[in-house]
Amino acid sequence: MRIAKLALAGLLMMTAAPVMAQELVLSSWLPPKHPIVVNALEPWAEDVEKATEGRVTIRILGKPLGTPPAHFEMAKDGIADITYGLHSFTEDDRFTKARLGQFSLLGDDAVADSKAFWTIYTGKLDAAKEHAGTKLLSLWMHGPGVFHNNKLKIEKPEDMAGLKIRVPGGYVSELMSAMGATPLFMSSPEVYEKLSRGVIDGVTFTYEAVTAFNLTDYIKYTMTVPGGIYNTTWFMVMNEGKWNELSDEDKAAIEPLIGEALAARVGEAWNAADTAAIEEMKAAGIEIYPAPESVVEKMREAATRLEQEWAAEIGSEYDGAAALAEFRQMTGVAQQ
Repeated sequence: MRIAKLALAGLLMMTAAPVMAQELVLSSWLPPKHPIVVNALEPWAEDVEKATEGRVTIRILGKPLGTPPAHFEMAKDGIADITYGLHSFTEDDRFTKARLGQFSLLGDDAVADSKAFWTIYTGKLDAAKEHAGTKLLSLWMHGPGVFHNNKLKIEKPEDMAGLKIRVPGGYVSELMSAMGATPLFMSSPEVYEKLSRGVIDGVTFTYEAVTAFNLTDYIKYTMTVPGGIYNTTWFMVMNEGKWNELSDEDKAAIEPLIGEALAARVGEAWNAADTAAIEEMKAAGIEIYPAPESVVEKMREAATRLEQEWAAEIGSEYDGAAALAEFRQMTGVAQQ
């Protein structure tokens, strides 16, 4: 009898014991005070904890576990539980259809752009296939990409010839070549050193990135185009095994917080960061000006050619032209 009572007491204690929280590690390579980390990722992690009643927590690392280009594989291989990154950083062609969101003249609102990218890429263009081996948590785009340099104000297409310009890879690298500039790939954290030392003359970046990476002392001119000169596309993924370990209850609690909802959250943070950065750039004496029509026309010609090449590259199974038309319709940008 005594043994039975002890066994029952032990069972009751086990039942009453709190369930241990499952901590997920998110490797983050943006600066810890970056507005996307502070205003999107950290609040999102808090919401995940609340939604799962503390059963799932997310620890955002202050330093990344690898280089930015390595982050997709890091999640896939379980080096980190959750990672984010740019599709164009990956050193192969696995994300070919993600170029949908990298072209020129797509939109000026990071929320609308990100929602359109999530909807079309996961729908018509089968994003899950290109992110195979992971749980795709979200996709997003930043605000319109602009052209910053410290050499001269661009007044005609020929002015871009020979300028050494940082690019994040992907479409904008080809666009800068077509415009006569010399594109040099490097990840965002590398830009300060290269620009301050004169290794590059300028950078394709958002407004926000100029302030986030402390570049205001090394930029004199910022050229804009309605709808953006380019954009970058981002993923957030989770190790598939870690996702599968979560209970059905916790998966159901997390699902409303990912996908389009997370894309919109990041887009809102980017819009706010761009607005603040523009004021800071103006205060620093950086001249922000619209691209001359001759420059826009040359860019549009190059962009149209590159879009057509991409549509052919992804194959007849996918209608790239129709996907781009739908994208622009969703963001309110007139089709080229």
